[in-house]
Amino acid sequence: MGDKTAEETDIALLAKGGRTNVFGFLLRLAARLPFLFIAGRLYGADTLGRFAYAILIIEFAAQLATFGLKRGLAQRLSNSSDEPPVHIVWDGLLIAGLASTVAVIILALVPQVMFPNSDIFGREQLLPLTIYAIAWSEVALAALAYRHNVGATVTARAIVEPWTISIAALILWFYSPRDGLIFSYVISMVAALAASIVPLIRMYGLPRGWRPKIVPLFKMAHRNIPLAAADAIEWATRNIDRAILGLFFPPAVVGIYWVAQQITTLPQKLKTSFDPILGPVITQNLEVGNKTAVAAQVRQVGFWILSAQAGIAIALSISGEAVMGLVGPAFVAGTGALVILLAAEVVAATAAVSETALVYIARHRNLMISTAMIGTQAVLSFIFIDAAQTLGLPETYQAAGPALALMVALGIGAVVKSRLLAKLLGAPVSGWRWALVWAAAAAAVIGVIITHIPEWGELLLGIPTVLAVYGYIIWRKGFTAEDRVLFRRLK
Repeated sequence: MGDKTAEETDIALLAKGGRTNVFGFLLRLAARLPFLFIAGRLYGADTLGRFAYAILIIEFAAQLATFGLKRGLAQRLSNSSDEPPVHIVWDGLLIAGLASTVAVIILALVPQVMFPNSDIFGREQLLPLTIYAIAWSEVALAALAYRHNVGATVTARAIVEPWTISIAALILWFYSPRDGLIFSYVISMVAALAASIVPLIRMYGLPRGWRPKIVPLFKMAHRNIPLAAADAIEWATRNIDRAILGLFFPPAVVGIYWVAQQITTLPQKLKTSFDPILGPVITQNLEVGNKTAVAAQVRQVGFWILSAQAGIAIALSISGEAVMGLVGPAFVAGTGALVILLAAEVVAATAAVSETALVYIARHRNLMISTAMIGTQAVLSFIFIDAAQTLGLPETYQAAGPALALMVALGIGAVVKSRLLAKLLGAPVSGWRWALVWAAAAAAVIGVIITHIPEWGELLLGIPTVLAVYGYIIWRKGFTAEDRVLFRRLK
């Protein structure tokens, strides 16, 4: 009876985090679209492409600088009983700060890494300083999520960061149409850091009596290398396509593809925002050897994420031209890439949730699978681009090659990781249910009908209608009593 109550409490905590993150997704959608509109209409595809490649390098460096602490911190806090939690958190911040310093120095000395296909005017050397803000913010939010404070992540990532970059990009365009996007990015990252550190101090307090322990710090960093590598590979899986595009195509093509990526990251955030709340619940159950509960949690969250991502993918794919056209007429060419990227996120849902448990119970095997996935993706990207060029297809079709490679690689990874986790836990972990097919079919029929109305109607009426039809069928045919906990308040 006690185990059953504990499992119900865990599901309720996951549901509470899920409700918060669904709300955060809507906020993020409302905030991201103005930025894309401003960036596309005012700055143009060329400037946007230059900006997109630069922040690709910055965010990759920040991923490495966190040293896997987004997941490793939960494990460290769960396993330590003789050290104040605030000291563990500040040890983590120190590790991230030291790693960030190395990355900042390298990129400041060799800024060409960030701008391989464009001129450097001098101020770009300050851009790497944002690595500190990104890394520290990630560690702070992971510490807050360990204590089930997901609201801080929503505030920092769905409100402060996107609205700051949107407002700053609009204002700074009048100051510098060339550098305004980069300046606004720096400002938004600093604002997000402030929104992360303030609640951290409120919840954990100041680190009174804290003394950095050098040897334990390095041990902690060493233990987190597989986690850091897994985080970096997962991030790179979603961004290596943009890096490859930068090698073959001009900045304008990269800019158009980046817009499609940004729209795609909205449903992707539904999964990643579950990580901070799912990680602690999994680690706590693994501590007591309750593998059955872990499998149930992976199945539950996997279904929530899969059903949400499928609905969003259908709605945005059907109205893809209208959505991309909002950013500017030139960006409509990226509709094909958008549709493929949205499908890739649906395919990846099961693997992504499975990985949340695998990083704790089979981290090295998970790392090997992830490495093989990204290698497959890179090879397929070159093959698809070369094939499209050989066939003489338009440049926009060639540029969709990396997106197709991503979808194939993620599909393979989903099968392998979910089967491995199911074997290790001795229980099924797939969130698949047949109700997804009926809901998707009904939504697609409604969507096809809606494409015959003007584009403004597709956006204002079509997308909500498709989501409403899809959601109703999922609710009626797919959701069980446990699933409906997602929409009830915790008592």
